[in-house]
Amino acid sequence: MNRYPWWKYAILAVALVVGLLYTLPNFFGEAPAVQVSSGKVTVRVDAQLATRVRDALAAAGLTPDGVQFDGNSVRARFANTDEQIRARDVIAQALNPDPADPSYIVALNLVSRSPAWLASIRALPMYLGLDLRGGVHFLMQVDMQAALTRRAETLASDARTLLRERDVRHAGVTREGQAVEVRFRDAATRAAALAVLRERLPEVSWVEAGEGEALRLVGTLRPEAARAVQEQALRQNITTLNNRVNELGVAEPVIQQQGLDRIVVQLPGVQDTAKAKDIIGRTATLEVRLVDDSAEAAAAAIGQGPVPFGTERYVERGGAPLIVKRQVILTGENLTDAQPGFDSQTQEPAVHLTLDAKGARIFRDVTRENVGKRMAILLFEKGKGEVVTAPVIRSEIAGGRVQISGRMTTQEAADVALLLRAGSLAAPMEIIEERTIGPSLGAENIAQGFNSVLWGFVAIAVFMCAYYALFGVFSTLALAFNLLLLVAVLSMLQATLTLPGIAAIALTLGMAIDANVLINERVREELRGGAPPQLAIHNGYERAWGTILDSNVTTLIAGVALLAFGSGPVRGFAVVHCLGILTSMFSAVVFSRGLVNLWYGRQKKLKSVSIGQIWRPDTDGKPASGG
Repeated sequence: MNRYPWWKYAILAVALVVGLLYTLPNFFGEAPAVQVSSGKVTVRVDAQLATRVRDALAAAGLTPDGVQFDGNSVRARFANTDEQIRARDVIAQALNPDPADPSYIVALNLVSRSPAWLASIRALPMYLGLDLRGGVHFLMQVDMQAALTRRAETLASDARTLLRERDVRHAGVTREGQAVEVRFRDAATRAAALAVLRERLPEVSWVEAGEGEALRLVGTLRPEAARAVQEQALRQNITTLNNRVNELGVAEPVIQQQGLDRIVVQLPGVQDTAKAKDIIGRTATLEVRLVDDSAEAAAAAIGQGPVPFGTERYVERGGAPLIVKRQVILTGENLTDAQPGFDSQTQEPAVHLTLDAKGARIFRDVTRENVGKRMAILLFEKGKGEVVTAPVIRSEIAGGRVQISGRMTTQEAADVALLLRAGSLAAPMEIIEERTIGPSLGAENIAQGFNSVLWGFVAIAVFMCAYYALFGVFSTLALAFNLLLLVAVLSMLQATLTLPGIAAIALTLGMAIDANVLINERVREELRGGAPPQLAIHNGYERAWGTILDSNVTTLIAGVALLAFGSGPVRGFAVVHCLGILTSMFSAVVFSRGLVNLWYGRQKKLKSVSIGQIWRPDTDGKPASGG
């Protein structure tokens, strides 16, 4: 009756071992480290960089605890912060000969001390939030007026193109602030232009102005269109910041909207505020321009002549100079996707770009008029531009799908696609609030949170053992198993643990023991009714299950609501809360039943169970004990 088959015990044993393995990394703590990541969009971080870091540290007499390449950055771990700071200076000097133009970002960070064999099975510690680990917090203001101004510049270019396509003559199209002005010499032409512009640019409100030969059309964005531009600018900036920060390997960054025009950025574990600003500032602007292939440009490229008027000198990825025209054909705003792939004809690595409708139209016209010429794709970062690639236009390219190929490896194609997908900022931003949470404050929060969970567990264990005797011990072991599983699952999911998350763990302990209280009281009730001990145990678990399921499901519904509609700390609380409910149902019912079955299940003539005092009327009216 109260016996588990061997496979159930096997499942419990596997769950226990897995829980131990994936909980273990959280007890090793973190070590001070130096993180090296790419400081330019055209500089790649690879395994060879780890060798350069080791050589630089060895030359300076520094011995790191470990140097590892994790795909996006190289991290060197040290025993103390003094060595960490010395190592940062040594590595920065070795990798960045010119401090004014650094190729790599060298920043202080924290990494896990867990051994390599645990990392090899993907047993990694939970991420800790800003309040536990320390780090930097920025509140950034998005310049919405600049976004509207940039949109007005685009509209001026669109109006110029539309009037040329419809053969409507005008005296000039200019941007005045956030308005577009089109000048005309006669009323008939202005009327024709007004009809075209209202048809093709419905988001713009056009007003007639001027008199005589100074006739004008003044266009401004409609209020709903202006709001859409601002919302899109905010979304694009958040996406770009996410792409850049994720590429740099910062663990679990928080980048989210606050209000109508602000963005919150939190980088846990980053202690160097200046370097954190560098990371935030690493946002590239994409531009597509034509290459000047004239003889004067060729002479200027090799330094034998001046740069022709209307052009600029840039450097390709290989270091060769290139003369590029100033006129910008497309920007990152027109790019919707970039994926690595292969050329369908030559099978060479390539990057496949997808443009929006406006970009596709512009690209079709430009490629039709410039077959055989080169087109440069530039990425601008911190005011400096570099040529990612400069392919030759083979034919007119229509449909909004563009292929970049030529002299690229598979890895380079993937890197270029990543950089282009990251896009550009739709509007400038400035940091209006900056806050650093030191590791000492984070360690204090961790200690306080750990103590709250520990003393809560001890208090529950003392009460359960005193009130329910041996069944209280089983309940306490099940509660410990529940805590082990919860931490293991959070570690497997690489969830971020915050102070609200620790509060949720403490709350989970109190809620999880409730199921064991229901079971124990139900067993007592069966014994009080005169049922044999084995039957009382069986009926106690079977009849308490329905109540346990109902109570946990209703609590889970509330947790899912918090998860769906909450944000920030509320979501962190809800994640731990929901996972704790699921693990508590397994531990309270399955694991504790396994312990009870293991202890009592094989006793055929069981006369009593140790479950504390059972008050029931005896034949002489006195209370009797259940054992």
